[in-house]
Amino acid sequence: MSGCRVPKTLEWVGGLDGFVSMIDQTKLPTELVYLECRDPETIWHAIKRLSVRGAPAIGVAAAMGVVLGIRDYAGNERTAFLTKLNEVCDYLATSRPTAVNLFWALQRMKTCADGLTDTSVDEIKEQLRNEAIAIRDEDAAMCRRIGEHGQSLIGDGHGVLTHCNAGSLATAEFGTALAPMYVAFEMGRKFKVFADETRPLLQGARLTVWELSQAGIDTTLLCDGAAGALMQSGQVNLVITGSDRIAANGDIANKIGTYGVAVLAKHHNIPFYVAAPSSTFDFDMSSGDGIPIEQRDADEIRRGFGHLIAPPDIPCYSPAFDVTPVGFIRGIITEKGLIEPVTTDKISQVLR
Repeated sequence: MSGCRVPKTLEWVGGLDGFVSMIDQTKLPTELVYLECRDPETIWHAIKRLSVRGAPAIGVAAAMGVVLGIRDYAGNERTAFLTKLNEVCDYLATSRPTAVNLFWALQRMKTCADGLTDTSVDEIKEQLRNEAIAIRDEDAAMCRRIGEHGQSLIGDGHGVLTHCNAGSLATAEFGTALAPMYVAFEMGRKFKVFADETRPLLQGARLTVWELSQAGIDTTLLCDGAAGALMQSGQVNLVITGSDRIAANGDIANKIGTYGVAVLAKHHNIPFYVAAPSSTFDFDMSSGDGIPIEQRDADEIRRGFGHLIAPPDIPCYSPAFDVTPVGFIRGIITEKGLIEPVTTDKISQVLR
C-alpha cells in the first residue's frame, strides 16, 4: 500500500524448489524475524503456535504448505499423487479448527489439482504453486477493496476502536479491519485508533499498535478492561474488528473479547462493524452456535510469555474465540461491498 511501511507478512520465494518466507509474529514487537518454511510440518507448527495468525494469512500459509508437501513426491501416477495431496491437506487442516479460510484454501488447492485432468504430475505441482501465489495476491487485492468500501465510515476527528490484530500482519497485505484505516489515512483524514491489548497473547499490543505506528497512524493502546470506560468517555465513534468465521445469518467468530466489546458498543450506541473477505463466510453454518471454538493451553494465561503470573495449577478458561450474534453488528465490510443491515437477504445480495 502506498505510504505503508509494514513489511509483507508472507510470500513464496523462488520456483517450485523455493520456500515460504513469513514474519514470526511471536517475536514482535521487539524483533523482526523471518521464518523460512521448507516443509509442511514447519507451516503446521507456525500456524499452531501463532507465528502466522489471522484467518486470511492462515489460509495463504496453508495453501503454500500444500506445495511444500507435494513438490518432492517422486511418482508419476496421477491418482497416487492426488492421494498424497489429500493427505497433506488433511494434515494441515488439523493445525487450527476455527478459521474457515484454512479449509477454504485447502479445498481450493484440491479443486485446482482435480481440474487438471490432462496434465502430468510435474505440471500439476507447478500449477499448485501458481495457485498458492494467486491466493496470496488475490487476498492482498481483496483487502485493498475492503479498505476502499469501508474508508467512508471513518471521518476527520473520529476515534476508532479495534480488538486483536486484523491488519496487514493477519493477511497477505493491508489487513481487513485496519484496511479502511489505511485507506482513510492515505486520503488525508486525521483520526485516532484505539487498540485493545488482547489478552492473553497481546496481539493488539504486540502487533496492531506496532504496524499502525509503522504506518504513521495516531494510535493508543489500552487494556482490554478499559474499553468500556473509553466508550463512556465519548472518544470512540465506531468499532471495527475482523472475523475468523461468519455464519450464514451474520453471527461472527473472532478473537476472545470481541463479544464483550460488541455488547459495550451496543450499550453506548456506537456502531460495531466487522471487516472480512467473502471467503470468511461459512454458508454451511446456519448460525454462530455451531462454530467450533478452539481451546488454548491454560499456560497461555498462567504463564504469559513464560512468566508465572498465577498459581501454577489453577484451572483456566481459555477459548481462543467467542461468537458475537448478528444483532450487535451494524455492518460487515467485504471486498464486494458493505453489508448493512446484516440480514440473510442483504448478505446474499452483496455476496452472491
